[in-house]
Amino acid sequence: MISGLWNGYSGLTAFEKALNVESNNSTNVNTVGHKADTISFEDMMYQNGYGKGTGIDSVSKVMTQGNVKLTNNAYDVAIEGKGYFIVSERKTNETFYTRAGNFYMAEDGLLQTQNGMKVLGLTPQSNNVVTSNPAKTQFDESHTKNIVSKTISNENFLQTINARTTDYNTSAVDKGTSGAGFKTKSAQVADIEALIADYKSKLDLYSSNSTAVASPSASQITNVNLATSMSQLVNENDFIKITINNEEITQSFDTDIETTMKKFSDKISNIKGLSSSVNPTTGMLTINSLIPAKEVTIKDAQINENYLTITNTQNASLGTGLGLVNSSRDALKSALEFSNAELLDITSTLSLVGQESLTVNEIQLKLSNLNLSKNTSGKIEISEGVIFLKDGDNKFIIGKLQTAHFTNQQGLLPQGDNVYQTSAESGRAFYAGKLNKLVSSSLELSTANMGSTLTNLLVYQKAFEANSKSITTSDEMLKTAIELKK
Repeated sequence: MISGLWNGYSGLTAFEKALNVESNNSTNVNTVGHKADTISFEDMMYQNGYGKGTGIDSVSKVMTQGNVKLTNNAYDVAIEGKGYFIVSERKTNETFYTRAGNFYMAEDGLLQTQNGMKVLGLTPQSNNVVTSNPAKTQFDESHTKNIVSKTISNENFLQTINARTTDYNTSAVDKGTSGAGFKTKSAQVADIEALIADYKSKLDLYSSNSTAVASPSASQITNVNLATSMSQLVNENDFIKITINNEEITQSFDTDIETTMKKFSDKISNIKGLSSSVNPTTGMLTINSLIPAKEVTIKDAQINENYLTITNTQNASLGTGLGLVNSSRDALKSALEFSNAELLDITSTLSLVGQESLTVNEIQLKLSNLNLSKNTSGKIEISEGVIFLKDGDNKFIIGKLQTAHFTNQQGLLPQGDNVYQTSAESGRAFYAGKLNKLVSSSLELSTANMGSTLTNLLVYQKAFEANSKSITTSDEMLKTAIELKK
């Protein structure tokens, strides 16, 4: 009878804890990323074959995949598969892990959890800035023309290349000295737009083979020797003629030999994508292609009926990797500066090499804090864990969410606030890699199931009542035994 009392008491204690577990599940049925708890019972000691009650074996998390719900909130990210987001406490920098991906931007621009912990991930190691004006290293209102925004990706790195210019249509004026690269305003604008198109095409080419070793492109340089026949330029019936890309350019005699050669050079300079200069003393005409790697067909140069010698001192050649992009960009920069305009080109590179080490940083979301744009806030876009910020037509890579996994998930210690901490049982964190997929604008729902929770609550309630009954029954039997003494 005494054993009955203690057996009943052990049952009351065990099922009270079971009720606590299931009530906790029911209260967290809408908690993002929550993993339901389950309780296991064990029988206690035996004496002469008689059991001495029950106890709690363990309370553990059910680490199953929760349903993923589309939220259309750009900051939300769900983990589909194994792994945990890596977060840290702001004051202590202590690292924790969570399945809850309902993030937002804090006042200081950092990506953080709902309880104020910093979300950690990979961030760009460098921003390569190419600018016409050293005082301007981030986009502002003066950069009115968007040139390009390109995302490059391969197994080694992620990269965004963004370029803007000031208004070259307004800043360009007729410029240069006759015979030495003179350009009209309209010719300058045509050159710039041809170079912009070339820059875009080179970026597309680079994107298709971004791992190639970088080598620069070369621009064609052609010399035409006028010296052998320039003395024949003496009257209005004399002329200089040349065919460039199947277009015939002719200059009739004007005033004197030097003036005639300079005007001829100026006509060539105002062909889109070309620049020309002439040395009146040596009679050497030099034609430069402004577009790297672009071949220019130059033939049939003559003064009157005398053909002239044409020599390519440098042939056009296409570079490889980032080198061909840089060559095109630098040519565009030079053309813009000739037109009194400015280029600002920002390349952000996020290395994926060694990401398995889980070396992570806080993720800053304010463009001004990142020295990318004077526009403080950009529109966030997360794609497969990669974080971009959009500023108008420009798109910048900001970071990449990293996820960690553990040999024994059950060994993680719940800390509240939807986070877990490692323990000796869980083992150290390691890179989750392809164990999961990060789903944008979505959240993982709680694994707590109201059906099973309510069923278990009823079972535990009845078990609690039954154990209460065993105590009262044992008590009544003890009373009967005591009354026998009377």
